[in-house]
Amino acid sequence: MQATPDSENFLQLNLGPSHPATHGTLRIFVKLEGEIIRDMKLEIGYLHRCFEKMSETHTWNQVIPFTDRLNYVSAMMNNVGYVMAVEKLLGIEVTKRCQRIRVIMAELSRIIDHLVCIGANAVDLGALTCFWYFFRERENIYDLFEAACGARLTTSYTRVGGLMADLPDGWVEWCRKIIENLPRTLDDVEGLLTTNRIWMDRTRGVGMISEARALDYGFTGPCLRATGNSYDVRKTHPYYEYDKFDFKVVTETGGDTYARYLVRMAEMRESLKILKQALDDLPEGPVNVDDWAITLPPKEQVYGSIEGLMAHFKLIMHGIKPPKGEVYSYTEAANGELGFFVVSDEQGRPYRVRCRPPCFAIYQAFPEMCIGQTVSDAVATLGSLNIVAGELDR
Repeated sequence: MQATPDSENFLQLNLGPSHPATHGTLRIFVKLEGEIIRDMKLEIGYLHRCFEKMSETHTWNQVIPFTDRLNYVSAMMNNVGYVMAVEKLLGIEVTKRCQRIRVIMAELSRIIDHLVCIGANAVDLGALTCFWYFFRERENIYDLFEAACGARLTTSYTRVGGLMADLPDGWVEWCRKIIENLPRTLDDVEGLLTTNRIWMDRTRGVGMISEARALDYGFTGPCLRATGNSYDVRKTHPYYEYDKFDFKVVTETGGDTYARYLVRMAEMRESLKILKQALDDLPEGPVNVDDWAITLPPKEQVYGSIEGLMAHFKLIMHGIKPPKGEVYSYTEAANGELGFFVVSDEQGRPYRVRCRPPCFAIYQAFPEMCIGQTVSDAVATLGSLNIVAGELDR
């Protein structure tokens, strides 16, 4: 006799909110018939930190550390996305050198985000070696971040109107050496996984979604491009001169866990292309706009002139005061379109900040992708979606 969702034959099981396979504080409530998932409910909010409300009680620059914690795997991209929105509200354009450094940091962050996603997904399926290969490269890139801003994971490197500091001496050459080694590591992991019979059996046809359904749910990023759709903010709505870089948007048509793996592997190679071009054409000049109402004056001016001292005092105590208005600004983060809607009432702190995280739209489709498949398939699928709980719960 066919069981129904309310049948007493079903086993009810919690996966989370604290479970090694959930990749964050997520609650997944499933009804099982043997190992087959017959129904699934999602519940989020276990990591809720009130990011959007806290932003209303801090100055515009003080919000930047909060954005680090949205997607703590690729914090630099959140830093860039938020300050872009505020700069759009101010009606300013940052210097060419600042733009290029932001691109470099963003593409390095995209790479480490994909490294963590694939490495952790592989561990979930029993392939531990790939995790060590990828995390070695991740730590090398974190060394670069630490040299630039003093932090590794939560960086707070950007500032409205520029950056915390310029790149230190020798950083560009160091970065070149690190990215020169990455293709070998990618080759090693592709050799271990891409045509591996076990990996293919565990990922092909698992967690499938069509392009039409992905668009219905609001998918963006690698998960959407794995269904054949080529939407990428860097190409469709270029910012920071992305339209001048030679790179291609990677797509696959499978719409499954295997396709999402292939897209991320190929995207890392495309990010390496962008990085090489950006490092070869890094402009000289300042990294901050020359406006003391937006960026802090040089220390010698703070200590040596009353104008510098007062500008420093007003920025620290009262903050930047954008004109009254609202904007929505968006970038291509590692998981897809990351948007910030900010509202100003001409005060030194935001009237409203709203984040559009790519994870939220993707996670809501998880039950549809898993019902009818096994628990182990759900674990493989969740890892391939790269859900980050801090971004999901905000």
